Amino acid sequence: MSSPAVVCSGLSFSWPDGTPVLRDLDLAFGACRTGLVGANGSGKSTLLRLVAGRLAPGAGTVHTAGDVGYLPQDVALDPRRTVAELLGIAEQRAALHAVEAGDASAVPAVGDGWDVEERAAAELARFGLPVDLERAVGTLSGGEAVLTGLAGLLVRRPAVALLDEPTNNLDRRARELLYDAVAGWPGVLVVVSHDRELLELVDAVVELRDGGVRLFGGTLSQYEAQLAVEQEAAQRLVRVAETGLRRERRQLADARVALDRRARYAATDHANKRRPKVIMNQRRQEAQVSAGKYRIMHEQRLAGARAELRAAEAAVRDDDRIRIDLPGTALPAGRTAVEVDGLVVRGPERIGLLGGNGSGKTTLLRRLAPAVPFAYLPQRLDVLDDAAPVLDAVRAAAPDADPQRVRAGLARFLVHDDAVDRRVGTLSGGERFRVVLARLLLAEPPPQLLLLDEPTNNLDLDSVERLTEALRAFRGAVVVASHDLPFLWRIGCTRWWNVESGLREVSGPTGAG
Repeated sequence: MSSPAVVCSGLSFSWPDGTPVLRDLDLAFGACRTGLVGANGSGKSTLLRLVAGRLAPGAGTVHTAGDVGYLPQDVALDPRRTVAELLGIAEQRAALHAVEAGDASAVPAVGDGWDVEERAAAELARFGLPVDLERAVGTLSGGEAVLTGLAGLLVRRPAVALLDEPTNNLDRRARELLYDAVAGWPGVLVVVSHDRELLELVDAVVELRDGGVRLFGGTLSQYEAQLAVEQEAAQRLVRVAETGLRRERRQLADARVALDRRARYAATDHANKRRPKVIMNQRRQEAQVSAGKYRIMHEQRLAGARAELRAAEAAVRDDDRIRIDLPGTALPAGRTAVEVDGLVVRGPERIGLLGGNGSGKTTLLRRLAPAVPFAYLPQRLDVLDDAAPVLDAVRAAAPDADPQRVRAGLARFLVHDDAVDRRVGTLSGGERFRVVLARLLLAEPPPQLLLLDEPTNNLDLDSVERLTEALRAFRGAVVVASHDLPFLWRIGCTRWWNVESGLREVSGPTGAG
């Protein structure tokens, strides 16, 4: 990697409640494309926000070689913004219009943006987006909002660009556009993602884990291959250390038997007075000293073997995993769960909802009027009050539930101890998803129908596996909008609805969305 474009020195950050996120982090991002990976809640989004200046570190410093452009994963959460604001050109554009109206004092604010509107129009068109700078962000689909934010970075051309889960909500065509943009990115790029295809385009991978950091050269597959080799070696060292520990325990036991035998012989000699008393006392003292040294030596070797095993086990990854326990409610095969535009969901069916960005999948999910208790997981995760503690935000959906039951439910999603008292606004995208899902599943009455809008967004690969397993075991009905076709197949979708040019049932997802 060439000279660093971002340098973090001794960087530490904790939430106001004292929960640590990053500890004494030393890290440099070079002038290349870097993928930032790690489990949900490991601090990836927090690190990007620190580099972007959206958060202040508790300790340490961040230095960047030039200006920073930042595309957050919750780019679509504020529906009141305009496209120009999302592009990041609103102030420059206002100054340009002021100059055109005769206000010469606005010239410095224009800077080099005399053609900013033309460049914005070109980038929006490049991503297939309407060229309407006054359009409200709330009228954009999640995917359109992400592409608009990406277009804004290309318009502004920052020295350092930070992308946080940019493929969330993107359909296949939009993802291809994003991949092309990343492959030819004209500067320093740091991207947080769980998208495997995107991470095959990077030049280096940085992993955040347990508050620390490691740098791997190459793409995601090269990082995974190196990690697999390391883990195989770590498992082998554990087996060697376990064998060594068993050997030292056996040798210590044998030594104790031998020492006990010597002590009995010495006692017999003393009792039978076979030798002069002075000689027997001297030999007994020598035997006691020798036995003590022998025992200490074996105990030290045993302690060393235990330490070697602990060190070997520490190198083996055994991360906590979320546990998604969906309600045990069942929906009889003939029971109607929901009906819309002549299409009906009956019993425990799985419906895959298909369509490109902006085609109306989210709108359809929101206008459904189920005939059974249901739960809705929104794409934008905007159902939580950012100012509320996590526990209160979840209990709002089940006000009569025992607080301990709610805490236990959150713990299954790895939100436990003091984390339940954190403000919702401090959560990472993955943590926010887990809290929303916990709220959804703990709601009263328990749902018989799940309406899920892009549920794999913000989840790490392991969490996607857990969600897949839970949905496969759920005995109610599921309607899910997703661009992740392998996920739809794996949860057992057998029917497919396409919202392109009006809602209709199709035979499968080929060529859709």
